[in-house]
Amino acid sequence: MTPRTWSLHTPAKKTALWLGWLAGLAITVVCLQRIAAETVWEFVWDAPAQASDIFTRMIPPEWTYSDELLRPMWDTVTMATLGTLLAIVIGVPLAFLAARNTTPNPLTVRPVALFLIVASRSINSLIWGLVLVVIVGPGVLAGVLAIALRSVGFIAKLLYEALEESDPRSAEAITATGASQLQVVSYGIWPQVLPAFAGISLFRWDINIREATVLGLVGAGGIGIQLNASINALEWSRVSVILVLIFAAVLAAEALSARVRKAVT
Repeated sequence: MTPRTWSLHTPAKKTALWLGWLAGLAITVVCLQRIAAETVWEFVWDAPAQASDIFTRMIPPEWTYSDELLRPMWDTVTMATLGTLLAIVIGVPLAFLAARNTTPNPLTVRPVALFLIVASRSINSLIWGLVLVVIVGPGVLAGVLAIALRSVGFIAKLLYEALEESDPRSAEAITATGASQLQVVSYGIWPQVLPAFAGISLFRWDINIREATVLGLVGAGGIGIQLNASINALEWSRVSVILVLIFAAVLAAEALSARVRKAVT
């Protein structure tokens, strides 16, 4: 490894650095002024009192309401699980099409696959949910599709990067035996990325549990519908129960995914 050498900046480089810092400072000041001009400061000053009032109304939680939340919570977990599975079914082939060492055509197929991956990652699941609720109607199906479309890009991107980082020597050795491209991928590349694939899938499922809890706010099913209804009705003691249940579900999903990732890897 070549040692790093230090040298003084030239006057031109010093000037460019100072101009860059000044430009960044100017942009920050302009943004702060814009935010301050559009902020209703009366609400800001009153925010601590409002927050204290809401938290006071949340206690004690209406625990009897939890019986009505079991089915919506189950719908939320189901929505996250099915959405993740659908994303895996779509994302894995997409990753093989996008990786340089597995794509059938780097000039035509790979750019299309990369475009689809970027398109999926650039649109939030809530936006997908808003669109899909209009298309397929409100309910769990819209939530499943929203989570799947958002997760495809995540899974495909991380997996195709793992594919490109795989050791080429295994593939070269299998190719030398006269194996087909499918056999090379199946026996030379896929075993190397299998632990990464398991970790990526479980990590995305863990994220989707969180995202599924809020998709109900746009009518995509799950416990978010009850959360939205309770907030609109100012039933803060019920809101606290929902938040506790969501927190418990997220902790359970985190613990489960961590244990499975440890067992797989």
